[in-house]
Amino acid sequence: MELRHLRHFVALAEERSFTRAAARELIVQSGLSTSIRALEKEVGALLFVRGTRPVRLTAEGTALLPAARRTLDAAEAAQQAVQDAHGVLAGTLRIGALQSSGHRLPVSSWVAEFALAHPRVDISVQQLPALQMADLVADGRLDCALVSLDDARTDLEAVPLVAEPVMLVVATSHRLAQAGSVTLEQLDGERFVEPPPQWTIREVVDAAFRQAGLTRRIACEVSEWTMLIELVAAEVGVTLAPAGFELSPRVAGAITFIPLAGVEAVRRIDLVLPRGHAASPAARRFREYVVRGR
Repeated sequence: MELRHLRHFVALAEERSFTRAAARELIVQSGLSTSIRALEKEVGALLFVRGTRPVRLTAEGTALLPAARRTLDAAEAAQQAVQDAHGVLAGTLRIGALQSSGHRLPVSSWVAEFALAHPRVDISVQQLPALQMADLVADGRLDCALVSLDDARTDLEAVPLVAEPVMLVVATSHRLAQAGSVTLEQLDGERFVEPPPQWTIREVVDAAFRQAGLTRRIACEVSEWTMLIELVAAEVGVTLAPAGFELSPRVAGAITFIPLAGVEAVRRIDLVLPRGHAASPAARRFREYVVRGR
């Protein structure tokens, strides 16, 4: 079984398009089709449902996908072992990051330092929904991620980086703007501007309201922090968020951060990666940069 056939198979399974998969693998579509047919002949089963858009895996293809990823990872690790013997790190490093992780952490500095020290490593930084990223690390589609890891998970390693309290953010004209602290009960009936459910902070806030037996009206969902805070400044609603944002003077002067009372709500950010040698050599080396620079 040729590695290039497996690589083409994984690319098509992930991209769900012959055009995008061929572009990703730098081959023509006919070459990709030939490679897929050769793999199907070797395994003795169709791996993709013919004539569907987007491209869809058969049951056999779905069964093969995790094993194909593990095989490619193992091949890359074997190649890296040889490179390590010569003191050279090569390959890829796929990092997942929260959209706001750079507000409290020097993520750009870590990536820049790593990239300059290891020019043969191709780096991809993807800002993805927080609750997806741990699963992407676990199944090999990301090498590591800057995200909060559920304490119940034991399959991944979490390097704690920062824990910041969640605070109420209101416009300076809001009735609570002068309060020294607020309880969740005081927010009953308020209009909220919030990030989507897949974000860590949304999970933290949902859990706090659920445990308090309270509900809230989410008047607006926004998947970008700067816009979300600007909408709060414009009096569209209030929000609950960590305080470490880089804001323009105009926006910073139009909002107020108020501590919560009677509830402990914290947004954590960890570096999450597979345990031990299951982590790629590049991820293990990146971990060293993060631990040194945190």
